[in-house]
Amino acid sequence: MSLASCARNMLVSSSKASSRRRNIVCPQSASLLLRSRSVSMSCWRNPLQRHSYATATPTSPGLSSRPTIRQAPPLTRSMFIQTESTPNDDSLKFIPGVSVMGEGTAEFLDTRAALVSPLAIRLMGVEGVKAVFYGPDFVTVSKDSEHPWAVIKPEIYSTLMEHFSSGQALFRSQEERDNAGPQDTRILDTDSETVAMIKELLETRVRPAIMEDGGDIEYRGFDENGSGLVKVKLKGSCRGCDSSTVTLKSGIERMLMHYIPEVKGVEQVLDQEEQIALNEFNKLEQKLETQQGSSP
Repeated sequence: MSLASCARNMLVSSSKASSRRRNIVCPQSASLLLRSRSVSMSCWRNPLQRHSYATATPTSPGLSSRPTIRQAPPLTRSMFIQTESTPNDDSLKFIPGVSVMGEGTAEFLDTRAALVSPLAIRLMGVEGVKAVFYGPDFVTVSKDSEHPWAVIKPEIYSTLMEHFSSGQALFRSQEERDNAGPQDTRILDTDSETVAMIKELLETRVRPAIMEDGGDIEYRGFDENGSGLVKVKLKGSCRGCDSSTVTLKSGIERMLMHYIPEVKGVEQVLDQEEQIALNEFNKLEQKLETQQGSSP
């Protein structure tokens, strides 16, 4: 073979080899190309659906080239708690938007009574809070006059939101929940017709109206053969409220006397602490009146 022919054959072989090299794709490059396409497709989702995140990491030729899918963390449910003022400036009605007692009410006046309810014991631990009251769909918190609402309200909000968002039970046991609710207006077989009518009016007419103000009323008895007085106790925001006397006389007493002729009046039953506070208030009023009378 001539020298020119050998040179021509070498040029043709080199050209074919170069053409083959241009058509060869590295297996690792092809894997990365496929992975980038799959990642692009996995990230293209309907924006109305829940998002998921995909991450692609370089892999060696011997490992799987599938992208790693990481689900988005679960969303935290938010709550909107409303507040309503009550006739008592030291009591606020908190409405969480979910059921609280459902039926009945419960009141906690100290830490010992609040031990049956995890939420009540936490609320009683807030500095300045002196009483907690559960209604069907609200919580009334009462404070002392020394702590302003602007200071303690944020902590109450936080406690209520954490409790109702977690789904924790309101009471430690069903038995404690049943014992906490009022049994005062349950009509018994031993009740006379007059007592049954009083209980029915308190349950159907009076109690719903008082609950609108974040309080409640408890039936304590009726002197059927004597004075004709109905004994009741105000609870929640109505406890210690300045307008409680007006509520008793202008509202409850007038209605009961209108529908039940045997009723001659309504009397409020006070706890020992409330009686002491009332006596001290009366002494202060008498002292002020004496000072005003002796002044020139």
